[in-house]
Amino acid sequence: MKTILVSGSSSGIGFEICSQASDLGLNVIAISRNVEPLKGILNLKSYSVDVTNQEQIEKFVKKLISEDIKIDILINNAGFLVKDRFRNTTYEIFKEIYDVNVFGLATLTRSVLPIINRDGQVINITSVGGLNASKKFPGLSAYASSKGAVITLTEVLAEEYRSRPRFNCLALGSVKTKMLKKAFPGYEAKIMPAEMAKQILDFALDESSLVNGEIIKLDKGNLE
Repeated sequence: MKTILVSGSSSGIGFEICSQASDLGLNVIAISRNVEPLKGILNLKSYSVDVTNQEQIEKFVKKLISEDIKIDILINNAGFLVKDRFRNTTYEIFKEIYDVNVFGLATLTRSVLPIINRDGQVINITSVGGLNASKKFPGLSAYASSKGAVITLTEVLAEEYRSRPRFNCLALGSVKTKMLKKAFPGYEAKIMPAEMAKQILDFALDESSLVNGEIIKLDKGNLE
């Protein structure tokens, strides 16, 4: 039975990934600052961890090591979004976004790598807004650039680790989450978190696929 570790798991896509993975019989390890919403999910261990806090991450990983837990799939889903014009996007806002989306992702990945099985996989969740030649939206300078950094990091790590484990990136389109609603009031995304979570899990669990270093656009519920 595979063990999956999901960050940013208390709501939206992350919560749905955990719920659906549990239904599939996987061992689920979920981390989030708020773990209360996760308590009703079976086959799940939840840990209150802030991905921007290196001390908390290290303590969490030591706990897994002490219990001899190995990870098959790491899904870096934690993300933070602020929409504002560039002239209003201060250093503090840039730093807060990069702390979660880039530095937190990198710190968690580096810390967990020693307990990821060599035939395992790291999946970094990014956005179509971070892709080259994709449509860009005003007000997302910090967010989109942070997601572009995640894409490049994924490609570099795929080369560095040479499929042991594999590193891939899923670039998501708009999903109906609280974070999106807050950033874009009045905009109604067509894709629900449960639908996107299913697509992510289908990719993560596809044992016939051994892709490494791929940036896969996942938009409108379809892999493209």
